[in-house]
Amino acid sequence: MIKLDIISDPVCPWCYIGKAELDHALAERPDHPFTIEWHPFQLNPDMPAEGMDRKDYMEMKFGGQSGAASAYAPVIERTEALDLNIDFSAIDRQPNTLNAHRLIHWAGLEGRQTPAVSALFKAFFNEYRDIGDTEILIEIGSSIGMNPEILKRLFSGDADVQSIKDRDVHARQRGVSGVPCFIVANTHALRGAQPKSLWLQVLDELSENMKESTD
Repeated sequence: MIKLDIISDPVCPWCYIGKAELDHALAERPDHPFTIEWHPFQLNPDMPAEGMDRKDYMEMKFGGQSGAASAYAPVIERTEALDLNIDFSAIDRQPNTLNAHRLIHWAGLEGRQTPAVSALFKAFFNEYRDIGDTEILIEIGSSIGMNPEILKRLFSGDADVQSIKDRDVHARQRGVSGVPCFIVANTHALRGAQPKSLWLQVLDELSENMKESTD
């Protein structure tokens, strides 16, 4: 098997797009060699813990409606092509994602990391839920088979908060300045939401190389 490390943030639309493209490629190569691990990166590490109004956030980040429209035009084009069905105007809150990353980490300890990531993307981009709210995060965890009482206890304290922050810093120290970032076999970094066609090429090359090494 070959390790695929994915550095991502569950409020990043390009991360959602990148995962969708990868998922389509993996579905076409069901015998793929990847084992996937997700790693934390906060697009907005200084976001208030309670998050902020989405419109205020867009104003601050893009300098107004026209700037946001320009920045999101390619995002909307890709999400529509992938049938991700996102109504960005329906998102009310821009959350701090620290607790969402904690949930992803804990899900990974149970072998549920990718389902957690999928559920978080769906909750934020398709159900327009505030994934900074720990009650909502507990519901999301429960929906993928995690114990809600354990999650409630974990969220009531600061378990793994510093670890998540340290891993975010480590990613930046390795040169990650934006997400998604995909690292194949701890060697090759693919930055951005790569199309399915590229992933199919990567998978076919890896399979061929593995076949040659066993001949």
